[in-house]
Amino acid sequence: MRCRYPVAAQSLGDEIEVLESSDVLPAAPEDRWKALFDQFDPESSGFISTERFRDLLAAHGSELDPHKLEVLLALADANADGKICYQDFVNLVSNDMSNKRSNSFRRAILQGSRQLKGAALREEAGLGLSQRLVRHIAYETLPREVDRKWYFDSYTCCPPPWLILVITLTEVAVFMYYGCHLDRWVLQVSSPSFLQSPLPYHPQLRTQAWRFLTYMFMHAGIEHLGLNIAMQLLVGVPLEMVHGALRIGLVYGCGVLAGSLAVSVTDMVAPVVGSSGGVYALVSAHLANVVMNWSGMKCQFKLFRMAMALVCMSVEFGRAVWLRFYPPAFPPCPNPSFVAHLGGVAVGLTLGVVVLQNFEQRLQEQTLFWIFFSVYTLFIMCALFWNIFAYSLLDVKLPPPP
Repeated sequence: MRCRYPVAAQSLGDEIEVLESSDVLPAAPEDRWKALFDQFDPESSGFISTERFRDLLAAHGSELDPHKLEVLLALADANADGKICYQDFVNLVSNDMSNKRSNSFRRAILQGSRQLKGAALREEAGLGLSQRLVRHIAYETLPREVDRKWYFDSYTCCPPPWLILVITLTEVAVFMYYGCHLDRWVLQVSSPSFLQSPLPYHPQLRTQAWRFLTYMFMHAGIEHLGLNIAMQLLVGVPLEMVHGALRIGLVYGCGVLAGSLAVSVTDMVAPVVGSSGGVYALVSAHLANVVMNWSGMKCQFKLFRMAMALVCMSVEFGRAVWLRFYPPAFPPCPNPSFVAHLGGVAVGLTLGVVVLQNFEQRLQEQTLFWIFFSVYTLFIMCALFWNIFAYSLLDVKLPPPP
């Protein structure tokens, strides 16, 4: 186990700084820290209990506010097993880790009135239905106990997870409208009037820039819509409850835009419909986060859940591939492309992972976020120039407009 939230110190004999000079851990002389180090035996088990560590802090003059002490213990005992290993303690006081400070820890220190129970969040009894839901969401999406406790204590459902719900309701409303208008509910894309809508992306109409985003509201059929809204509700709503509408909207929107641009670059004659670019960005980012923090994720049946998510993604992607190469109902216009799915996955595995990795740290403070965001912006610019010049230079024979 490696502590992910170390506290910075100039040295073992210096005062431990906790981000704000007005609120710090009291200074501990070197011999007192040495006495704490001596309690660990790295050659044998190398562990002491969190209760023993609490007693040692009190015995050696570390007078810390009880509420802050619980946060400190949660940080040291990252996997909530009631034990602190030798390396965790070294990291906690080592100046080698001084640049890896937790925003959760900073906020908890500055707001000492926040109370965090020493027991794992899952063991709390007497919770209402809404509290149990919030606790379940915390264990589904956050890998560290201290973040789960902070989220559980601070979540107020204000604002509620509205973004994914609004997107889903809009997609359902658009589908029902065209279902009645076309008198078709399965494989709507085979209707001659389907692509005449102002929403889907069509290569002949790519100068209408809004189509690179609005295609997400059109779906090829009820099976296409059903799989997409199932995945975005099951994954997107919990993620929005934790990370907020701004972050989730950023990942979702980038996935949608990357999907249509990827089609315009790699499958130049095909139209695009469906929200798969945004859905796959969210799902792939979440799955990658689970894999990267596998030992810290305490959600039940996580392997089964991951397998089911991959099965749903594979089924939906397989349907899209089959539809793309199925003989089109109205040649020479081909059926919608499947490349948007791959564009969404690429966004999820890069930009999405960074956005979802630290649910409290501000994005502008993350170097990796700016790296991936710059790469994404470069891709947008290259795809824009491709759409302006490549079609004429390559003399691409586009299907007639719908």
